[in-house]
Amino acid sequence: MHIHADQLHKPLSRQASVPAFLKQSKRLGLGLLAIAMASIQSGCSSTPKKQQLPIWASNAQPVELLTEGAGEGPAWHPELGLLFSGNQSIQNWHPTKGISVHREKAGTNGLLFDHQGRLLACEPAQRRVTRRELDGTLSILTTNYQGARYNTPNDITVDEAGRIYFSDPRYGDRSSMEMKDADGNLVEGVYCIQLDGNVTRVITHEVDRPNGVLVSRDGKYLYVADNNNNTHQGARKLWRFKFKSDGTLNLRSQKLIFDWKTSRGPDGMIQDVLGRIYVAAGLNKDHPPHETRDPHPAGIYVFSSRGELLDQVSIPNDEVTNCAFGMDDLKTLFITAGGHLWSIRTAVAGHLPWPEVKH
Repeated sequence: MHIHADQLHKPLSRQASVPAFLKQSKRLGLGLLAIAMASIQSGCSSTPKKQQLPIWASNAQPVELLTEGAGEGPAWHPELGLLFSGNQSIQNWHPTKGISVHREKAGTNGLLFDHQGRLLACEPAQRRVTRRELDGTLSILTTNYQGARYNTPNDITVDEAGRIYFSDPRYGDRSSMEMKDADGNLVEGVYCIQLDGNVTRVITHEVDRPNGVLVSRDGKYLYVADNNNNTHQGARKLWRFKFKSDGTLNLRSQKLIFDWKTSRGPDGMIQDVLGRIYVAAGLNKDHPPHETRDPHPAGIYVFSSRGELLDQVSIPNDEVTNCAFGMDDLKTLFITAGGHLWSIRTAVAGHLPWPEVKH
């Protein structure tokens, strides 16, 4: 599919899809937006806090539709543009060239460029994690843990030392799951690929069904999105764990950041240079029998580095799956949702392993 330049940056119809508080936000300014959000989110378990610094750019549209065909795992490359998983391939959106296919039949989910600019990918169809080297060759980093094949590697993050962390949930058919603990119980865990290539399981049963993972900007914490939408009682929570010096986790440090209750739980997430966390979550309409729109509608939820809910911006598509910073200044937040790619301008740059912000 090709998107012409005049189709890019198409504003979202305010009458059709943008809630009233977002229609008013441009006139009221960002200061009053925080107040409006506090009122709207009064049913939340955590009340949004007034941020010390703005989140969204002062002249930002609420959200802008860029293209369709975007499923998961957005990752920014300064020359290629935005890569994302969609239509069983890695798609490539460029701000002036539109859409192209970067890698056919890749079967990927989470994507991330490491500190050297190599593309890391979770490949759930192949049940493996790979890395595209700078010379274009594909390295298979891991296919199993202690002889058992992974469930479906989902999301990926790296720490400053270069250790790679990925989640391994299983949504849908569970009949082919091999990953079990010593007692024979099925495991949906989080794993660390150490610098020597060995793999360590850092989370076994501490969360219900891990999805998004993110190493904090200061390197002290691992955030884990816990999203089990297969039962009404399944977890829809964001957790934080402290790192040990060897890259494993202090499991006793587990802290609940936010609970989406019966709404769709957290999926992918990203952070800005201030350490604020942007999380894709929620639903616009009920998804029987286990997920509801209320109390937390679909959008990007923004938390402070201390775990305070600061703001939420609505996205019109279900399901909101992931987000990533991009453009030359890393001040555009790209959002994948319901097969669509959206964007919104931010006040500060994103924090990524690569590339660095251009000053």
